[in-house]
Amino acid sequence: MTTAPDTRIKARRATATGLKYLSLVLAGAVVLVPLIVIVFASLKTDQEMAGSGPLSLPENWFNFANYATAFEKGKMLQAFVNTTIILVVSTAGTVLIGSMTAYALDRFEFPLKKLVMGLFLLATLVPGVTTQVATFQIISNLGAFNTRWAPIMLYLGTDILSIYIFLQFIRSIPISLDEAARLDGANSFTIYWRIILPMLRPAIATVVIVKGIAVYNDFYIPFLYMPDSDLGTISTSLFRFKGPFGAHWETISAGTILVILPTLAVFLLLQRFIYSGFAAGSTK
Repeated sequence: MTTAPDTRIKARRATATGLKYLSLVLAGAVVLVPLIVIVFASLKTDQEMAGSGPLSLPENWFNFANYATAFEKGKMLQAFVNTTIILVVSTAGTVLIGSMTAYALDRFEFPLKKLVMGLFLLATLVPGVTTQVATFQIISNLGAFNTRWAPIMLYLGTDILSIYIFLQFIRSIPISLDEAARLDGANSFTIYWRIILPMLRPAIATVVIVKGIAVYNDFYIPFLYMPDSDLGTISTSLFRFKGPFGAHWETISAGTILVILPTLAVFLLLQRFIYSGFAAGSTK
């Protein structure tokens, strides 16, 4: 015989389960509905965009004219080349600089070490927009304005997160390995290159993915420091379809799909490195 408390417990469990699945459905809708709207819009013509709603189905599911327009007139191929160059150099430099800095902070004692750590933390709290005037003057005086070096230098110099990710992993590596290598005659750089860096593979994968997605999707820095149309990235190339008399949303939607696909493919292939890297770094 079922008692009243048991009935209430079952009712609470059923309510909790229902709320859980309802929240999952709502979260999925928040993510998927905008993507569905963009896919539908990319397959519509100008007339369809003007006379139909966001969730209206396109008349022709094989209308890829907008994709061709976005690829050609938006200079997407050149934008992909520029983005790839900036992405590869920035992520490789971030891995080297971040891992070397974390190695020095963890393994060496030097004056004002705590002050340096505090300054790194302070830098993460300062909004980047507040320093853009000084940053722009520095980039201009270095002769890097309107070149690929401008975003590369800014991406290399503003990633404090990678240092903390590498620092958490390096702290989990026993110092006895360093001492054993020094007894064999290895110097500090050899220890870093032959011992520390190979053991940082999960952290490197995490930093590469997080940094790569941030650089790939960034609009502000390329738009401000590379105004030349031939130096546009995939994010700024979409801005070419925003004219003074309106926006070609069907073409912008097609270009957005072209931009999303590479990021989505890489994320689906390497997502396990993101989760495992953050989880390992938080527990070591």
